[in-house]
Order: sequence, then C-alpha cells, then structure tokens
Amino acid sequence: MNFLLAFLFAGSLCAIAQVILDNTKLTPGHITSIYTVMGAFLSFLGIYDNLISKFGAGATSLISNFGHMLYSSALQGYQEEGLLGIFTNMLTKSSAAITGAIVFAFLIAIVFKPKD
Repeated sequence: MNFLLAFLFAGSLCAIAQVILDNTKLTPGHITSIYTVMGAFLSFLGIYDNLISKFGAGATSLISNFGHMLYSSALQGYQEEGLLGIFTNMLTKSSAAITGAIVFAFLIAIVFKPKD
C-alpha cells in the first residue's frame, strides 16, 4: 500500500505539472520554481511533514521536497543561531543531493561527448 500511495501522490503532482506545461506558456523552469516554493510554503504551514509521513518516498523524491528541506534547515538554523543561522544552515539538509548532482554531472560530462 505504501508503494501505491507514493506512486499516486508523486504521479498526481507530475500530471498536474504536465497539464500546466501543456496549457500555459510556462516553461519547465517555471514549474520547477513553483513546486520548490510550494514545498517551502507547505513546510511553513506544517503540512509537508504530514505528507512525508503519509506518502513516504512519493513526497521526498519530488522537487517540492527541496523547498521543504531549504525551509526546515533555515528554520533550524534560526532557532539555534539566530538570524545568521538562516544563511549558514540553509543548505545542510540538501547538501548531499546538491553534491551528488554536481559529481554525477561531472562524471557524465567526462564519459559522453557533447553534440556540436
């Protein structure tokens, strides 16, 4: 049942994004930004943690989780270190994903030759 709920949640968000992409002039970059901000806003409202507990990987594998991680890290930094903690702590939860993206992009760039 967990797999089904994760699939339905992530699939529905992807389907909504595809409908928006097909019926508006928004680009994939716009959709990505909207979903990231939406994740941060839902985290601000305290809803995103409930989504993660209910849908598991369906909620943590989407770009909206990046917004949630940014917000929750910044909030934790603010609570521990004050205003400066927002900036020094914001990327702590998402640093592994960012580093992985950079390393894998570098490895792919070494292996494959770009088109001219």
